[in-house]
Amino acid sequence: MKISYQWLNQLVSLTEDPETIGKILTGTGLEVESIEKIESIPGGLEGVVIGEVLTCEKHPEADKLSLTTVDAGQAAPLNIVCGAPNVQAGQKVIVALVGATLHPASGEPFTIKKAKIRGAASEGMICAEDEIGLGTSHAGIMVLDTDLPNGTPAVTYFGLEADYQIEIGLTPNRADAASHLGVARDLKAVLQRPVQWPSVDAFQVDNQNLSISVSVENSEGAPRYTGLTIDGLTVAESPDWLKQRLRAIGLNPINNVVDVTNYVCHELGQPLHAFDADQIAGGQVIVKTVAEGTPFVTLDGVERKLSANDLMICNAQEPMCIAGVFGGQKSGVTAQTTRIFLESAYFDAAWIRRTSQYHSLKTDASFRFERGTDPNMPVFALKRAALLLKEIAGGTVSSDLIDLYPNPVSDRRVPIRYRNVDRLIGISIDRPEITRILESLDIRVADTTDDGFTALVPPYRVDVEREADVIEEILRIYGLDNVPLSDYLSADYLSETPETNPDQLQGRVSQLLAANGFYETMTNSLTRPAYHDAVRATLPNADVPLLNPLSEDLSVMRQTLLFSGLETLVYNVNRRQKDLKIFEFGKVYSRSDERFYERPRLGIWMTGRTQSESWLTGGQRSADAAVSYHDLAAVVQRMLTLFRIKSTDSQPADPGIFQYGLTLLVNKKPLVSLGLVKAGLTKLVDLKQPVFYADFDWQYLLKLYNGKVEFEEVSRFPEVRRDLSLVLDTGVTYAQISRLAYLTERKLLRDLNVFDVYEGENLEKGKKSYSVSFILQDPAQTLNDTVIDKTMNRLMSAFERELGAVIRK
Repeated sequence: MKISYQWLNQLVSLTEDPETIGKILTGTGLEVESIEKIESIPGGLEGVVIGEVLTCEKHPEADKLSLTTVDAGQAAPLNIVCGAPNVQAGQKVIVALVGATLHPASGEPFTIKKAKIRGAASEGMICAEDEIGLGTSHAGIMVLDTDLPNGTPAVTYFGLEADYQIEIGLTPNRADAASHLGVARDLKAVLQRPVQWPSVDAFQVDNQNLSISVSVENSEGAPRYTGLTIDGLTVAESPDWLKQRLRAIGLNPINNVVDVTNYVCHELGQPLHAFDADQIAGGQVIVKTVAEGTPFVTLDGVERKLSANDLMICNAQEPMCIAGVFGGQKSGVTAQTTRIFLESAYFDAAWIRRTSQYHSLKTDASFRFERGTDPNMPVFALKRAALLLKEIAGGTVSSDLIDLYPNPVSDRRVPIRYRNVDRLIGISIDRPEITRILESLDIRVADTTDDGFTALVPPYRVDVEREADVIEEILRIYGLDNVPLSDYLSADYLSETPETNPDQLQGRVSQLLAANGFYETMTNSLTRPAYHDAVRATLPNADVPLLNPLSEDLSVMRQTLLFSGLETLVYNVNRRQKDLKIFEFGKVYSRSDERFYERPRLGIWMTGRTQSESWLTGGQRSADAAVSYHDLAAVVQRMLTLFRIKSTDSQPADPGIFQYGLTLLVNKKPLVSLGLVKAGLTKLVDLKQPVFYADFDWQYLLKLYNGKVEFEEVSRFPEVRRDLSLVLDTGVTYAQISRLAYLTERKLLRDLNVFDVYEGENLEKGKKSYSVSFILQDPAQTLNDTVIDKTMNRLMSAFERELGAVIRK
């Protein structure tokens, strides 16, 4: 729900800024989710003030220019060169000071700077209405008739002070707060300031020219129904003040009649509906249900089949409106409407909720009715709307105010015991303070004794039914922060950095890999010396031989998991299982200067195809279905995500083991190497198909694990994508592009991705082309073209300067 700060200020006098009001409302249970500044015109006329032309004479070098001195409330008069034909000494004018950014009615915004015009200094600008976005005229400067002092902000003169949109995450139980008046009631209780209700004292019936009979056949669905007619009005555009109020809460103005009903709905929380009186057949309004399946065309032009449980507003012949939900197309107000029947009702929440869900219709009216509105508000809201319509649309009240309310809703009586108030709140609040808080919330206190009292809850507080509810009202206004913690209060200590459990993490990794189609293996730690001889240059230390080996093939402890996995693969391939994905948690062993080392590792192997033969692939072992480097890289990335490792550096993988691949580093220390195993190594185990292998330093991976989960608010503002085509030397890697991009743009860059790579005859030798997408997003505002272009220009300059990129534009 969106609330206007300036609108709220009309109902309860506010001296606090919007941020403070937001904190107060959140403390009362109306959680403020955001506060956004709303400007009537772009820029809000910041730096634009009222000035007075002190002197004016012709420019000696230009016939159409004048040299003026202007008192703009600064320390000294300003020298301003003006080209307007109507500028004269003694005028009150609009002055844009140096540094002000103007948003003209047409064209791009521009900033006022000190300048020399035909040799004369100019320290500002005297403005025409189109130059500050208030109109389209450029015939001359604006000449004001005002006694406001020089230097007064222009927004004060024009009544264009900035508003603030306060968005409240309204919980379903707080139907009473679904309006500016409802929010003002809470502020009244906390700030102890009166609510300034709009006056309806001027309401009167002008004549009896348009009489419409009203009957309610279903009083269960419509316990109270009120209405009146207005004749001789003119449907037109709403005045600026009304349009500004609606836009401040995210509504688009439509016409003065509809805008008034929306205004009163959001001001008082009472939905209204205006019918074109000339479309009310027979001059009758009947509140009833109709036959199941009756067709009805709503305002959006959609024909709907009505339910027998839909409460309808009908005329003598047909339905006109789905009560409390949506109007009908035939009876709606149009530009030709001159007479209306204005409805203000109290509908049963269950009836409206059932109909709204049945037709999947959610409107401002149904939002309020289905949660529960104030049965005592319809008449006041009707008078308020009638006075506004007479003011801005003309016309006269042409019938008596009809009020059908056969069974008035009484205040709810809730017995309260002081001992329960003290027990649930945790402290004893002074009894007079309890009374003050409740009565400030319109909950009267009666039958007071030493033990308790009876709370008389007004019917608009649909959420206050029990003793605990009343006590909650006392606490939220008294303030949770004002309830001190007991000296004896204690709690168990929960460490923010619990000790990492290696077994649990290993289990989670196993689950992750198994969920992606991998099988876990367990192999012998003994291996053949010939394997180590083949990769001797890559091994960090000497072998650990057995003193009494059982065979020459199993005479040393393994220094790498690679060959254990390759032997497992070849065993299965020889048994016609060619599409394999396996992993192993194992230890490797080495020695140096008579010191022996045992280190845990995690190995992952992939070979064959990504999926088995099936009719979807035509039963063919197509090349595009073969496992690739990127399939393994995706699995590694999932592992890093599981361990909440956000960034890594990279370097080419060890060429002694990998034909190609990468080693990922964290804090300059290797974490995992992955890539295609050299064909000479697979040949050692007599394996004739390519194998992709990843080797994790498991001990280091455990050390990097961050058990804390971090959350951030999902941005309300959209992402923007921009693409670049970069021609680079073949030695430049994507990691270099990514690292440079994030260093260049730390605030707005959210993600980047290479979506195409090209090397071929259209590029010179030693060059390649990367097509890169950049995702930009500002968490605080919607990005405009100026900011986006500046950001992309910085990135392009960095790529050209640091990487020697040629950018295709």
